[in-house]
Order: sequence, then C-alpha cells, then structure tokens
Amino acid sequence: MSSPKNVAVLVGSLRKESLNRKMANALIAMAPPSLKLGIMEIGQLPLFNQDFEADPPQVIRDFKQQLEAADAVLFITPEYNRSIPGALKNAIDVGSRPYGKSSWNGKPGAVISLSPGAIGGFGANHHLRQCLVFLNVPAMQQPEAYIGKAANLFDEKGAIANESTREFMQKFLQAFEQWIDRNLPQKQ
Repeated sequence: MSSPKNVAVLVGSLRKESLNRKMANALIAMAPPSLKLGIMEIGQLPLFNQDFEADPPQVIRDFKQQLEAADAVLFITPEYNRSIPGALKNAIDVGSRPYGKSSWNGKPGAVISLSPGAIGGFGANHHLRQCLVFLNVPAMQQPEAYIGKAANLFDEKGAIANESTREFMQKFLQAFEQWIDRNLPQKQ
C-alpha cells in the first residue's frame, strides 16, 4: 500500500469556532486512510509585502515549506462580501511569491465553500477558482461543494449531523482522492 497523500487544508475563516474550521475538522476525521488532511494555519502570516521577497520572515519560509511538502490543497472558505476572506487571499499571495517560485504550482486542489446563508458561498467559491487558475492549481470541477445553511450542520462533537451532507462529503473526498491521483505531478 502506498503512503497517504498529504493534503494541506486552508480554512478561510480565522475564528476558532468557525463553521469552516468545523467542516475541516469533520473532514479530517472522516478522510479515508489514503488521504492525510491537516490544517495549515494562515492567521499568523504577515500581509504580503514585496519587500519580503529577498529575505522573507521565518513564518513565511515555514509556510511555503509546509505548502511545498503537501501533495494537494483543499480550500474551505466562507464568503465575505461576495469574495474570499482577506486572510485566505493573503495566504495565496504569500505562497505565490516571489514570481516564478510559487509554492502552489501544480498542486491538485479542491474548493468547498460553506455559509450559514442559502447559496453556500457561491461567489467565494468561484472567485477562489479564478485565483487557482493563475496559480496553476488544477481545481476539481465535480462534485462542486457549496454548503449552505451550515449553522445547524454539526453536532455537539463537531461531526456532520446531516446524513445526506455527510454522504456527500464522503463522495467529495473520494472524488478528490481520484483527482489528486490523476493530477499529481510525477516526481522525476
């Protein structure tokens, strides 16, 4: 049996009890043994500043190194003002620089947007996908994951309480595993 694929999970919301973090933790708990999901924290990153490129702070070097060690990336994001949260956009920018040395390059990815509203973060999901095109992150197209009405989605232990949502997320993880297999760059 091959070793599990290391998946960096980036959560767009910084709030400790965010619905997006709950979804990340629920997916970590239900991931198949072939996927090792782990949250990459983004709240500690300084705002992107091109002056850092020549000699980045250690926190940026650590972030880029952790990202480069990942086989794939999974974004779980809320929608802020019809877009992605600033902290997530900052992490994307920090990881992409300096130009030509993007830590995102070629990593298979997937996007889940989660919202207490009815449309499930549709705007954020698609805005993030636009960024991923430039980053050369092949983003899984199907199944799409716009999870609405998420305020009552989790039980007191943080598991997904809704059976149909839990089944959907299991299928999402299975499809993501296949997506990673098809899109993972071959090591020379």
